Amino acid sequence: QRSCPMAGGNQTQVTEILLLGFSQGQPFLFLLFLATYLVTLLGNLAILALVLLDPHLHNPMYFFLSHLSCLDICYSTVTMPKVLADSLLPQAAISYGGCLAQTFFLMSCAGAECALLAVMAYDRYAAIVHPLHYAHAMRRAACRAMAAGCWLWGALDSAVHTLLASRLSFCGAVRLRHLFCDVPPLLRAACGNTRPSQAALHAASVFVGFGPFLLVLGSYLRILVAVLAVPTAAGRHKAFSTCSAHLLVVTLYFVTANLNYNRLGTDKSPLADAVVSALFCIITPALNPLIYSLRNQEATTKALQFALQQ
Repeated sequence: QRSCPMAGGNQTQVTEILLLGFSQGQPFLFLLFLATYLVTLLGNLAILALVLLDPHLHNPMYFFLSHLSCLDICYSTVTMPKVLADSLLPQAAISYGGCLAQTFFLMSCAGAECALLAVMAYDRYAAIVHPLHYAHAMRRAACRAMAAGCWLWGALDSAVHTLLASRLSFCGAVRLRHLFCDVPPLLRAACGNTRPSQAALHAASVFVGFGPFLLVLGSYLRILVAVLAVPTAAGRHKAFSTCSAHLLVVTLYFVTANLNYNRLGTDKSPLADAVVSALFCIITPALNPLIYSLRNQEATTKALQFALQQ
């Protein structure tokens, strides 16, 4: 053991981390989480199958939507199986290596989704504001490059945070007041110098989070101006209908992401932390396919037609 200079205790070699997000050993929580996970998997897999099997949906908007569904499935699969198992145990724990792996994949999905939502907003901007150039701007090769760039962007951002998290010092038993491993709860539990990780988290909030949000906001401001110039009410309604689902998803995602990653110095209630993390990583992926299905008439019609043909 070595001295922990800033905590006044002993710095220990971490092999296991306790998770204290909710009271464990509750069958009700298991059933609630299981239902949410199944909704997430079935809803997003249905979108993937629909886009894959219906040639009419082989266009940029649904191509990016399929990637969003992949990300939502990844979000849930990174966290939910462990949460489900922990909800039935008297005490939840995860290995140190498993915690870092969960942190990496979780933040990788978070960074990729921020970028993907900005790309989806650009797609709607190109379709509505510059329809004559849309086919060239969103050609297949360009769409694939943008999608690959989103995944790579998330992985690189996550690698930085995970590397810094692996260098954190802990004194005594490590208890995270969280449902799963993530950077903010690790920083709260750490002793010693956490400033590099905090600085990286704040920088990511600006460049990885707020930057794409500004791109989304700018795209939709231009879309709004273009739509208001449409002479007919039917034309304006059609243009707005293609954007409403994405706007709801963007709002839900960025609000919950901001609450999850920018609360280091605020409310330290374990229940508040657990609720915020559940909204961000468990509830949002389940709601996204429902929002797109309810707000997108084309997708709903195609789904019904496909179901009737089986």
